[in-house]
Amino acid sequence: MQVSVALLVLSSILLGVVASPLNVIRASNSTSTIAPKVFIISMFTPEANIWYNIPDFNLLAQNITVSGFSPLFPDAHCTQDGSICQAVTGEAEINAAVTITSLVYSSKFDLNQTYFLIAGIAGINPKLATIGSVTFARYAVQVALQHEIDAREIPSDFPTGYFPQGAEAPGQYPGSIYGTEVFEVNDDLRQLAFNFAQNAKLNDTAAAQAYRANYANDSEFAQGAEPPSVVLCDTVTSDNYWAGTLLGEAFENTTTVFTNGTGVYCSTQQEDNATLESLMRGAISGLVDFSRIIIMRTASDFERPFSGQTAIEGLLASQGGHAPAVTNIYTAGIEVAGVKPSNYIGDIFGSLGGQPDFGPGSEFGGQRAPSARRSMKINALRRLNW
Repeated sequence: MQVSVALLVLSSILLGVVASPLNVIRASNSTSTIAPKVFIISMFTPEANIWYNIPDFNLLAQNITVSGFSPLFPDAHCTQDGSICQAVTGEAEINAAVTITSLVYSSKFDLNQTYFLIAGIAGINPKLATIGSVTFARYAVQVALQHEIDAREIPSDFPTGYFPQGAEAPGQYPGSIYGTEVFEVNDDLRQLAFNFAQNAKLNDTAAAQAYRANYANDSEFAQGAEPPSVVLCDTVTSDNYWAGTLLGEAFENTTTVFTNGTGVYCSTQQEDNATLESLMRGAISGLVDFSRIIIMRTASDFERPFSGQTAIEGLLASQGGHAPAVTNIYTAGIEVAGVKPSNYIGDIFGSLGGQPDFGPGSEFGGQRAPSARRSMKINALRRLNW
């Protein structure tokens, strides 16, 4: 493992955040409120374990049980000074939503000035990247939040069995919106993370190299045959662990439609929209700063087959991407600093104010949702001890 790179990454996190006088560690033990500078969000054991046993960086110094966390991962883990913490959500959307909501509303943490690093593995679109690559997303799109008809029963002129709710065919904008379809995070912070991550030497393996070579025979998948790299592209969320060219193309189109043509789909995972909705609720309540979120997904497997391979063969193949993807979660690194966004950030409703650059426009006339303004006032009074 490239421990020296990992230490550089973590040092950069601390240096980037400590420059702000607002980031004060208020406690160094698990019996008092902890105000972390960075909260790492992992989803399952391999993603979590990559952060442990790093020399001079003990993320297991404090193990804090949080009510509502997964019974498999009941504790938040923190360094002794409380500057960096980690939560492990459990896999898929329900686990992620319950765990992060429990974290946000726990009295054990003050998250007002905390940066959140969503750091996990994902499937990858070979049109844009390859296994072992590191991606940073601006948009997270909940692609399975649609009507679905079994492929054996779809109309003859439908290219897919998925089409938006409230629509009559694929490619139409949703006529019924739930609010979790699209989230947009701070693009300036993402660019900063991307720039720093390029300094890392990404891990690769012979098995991954051999498998990705299969994609060299198709010009459309040329990026899939290249070595691992750091890529700016967007992520899609679905509880379904899907695979195949047709679903890949369908969800590319979904991403385009849901983001008004701005999003670029490349990675697929099972948690991020749920995690972001929980953080959004925290932001509306004045407990979280939504501009301090980074979505980093490393590529563990191709989500569609190479030419001549079937979808089931691709899904079940040993692609060799899991090991480098897990290692590159920390090898890539990020620079977390106080960066004000120049783009819209938030959900499709415009809950944090401003006009979304996707969807039908703000539900609140460009203002923050009423509960957000009320919670901000209450928290301000609390800080003044009123």
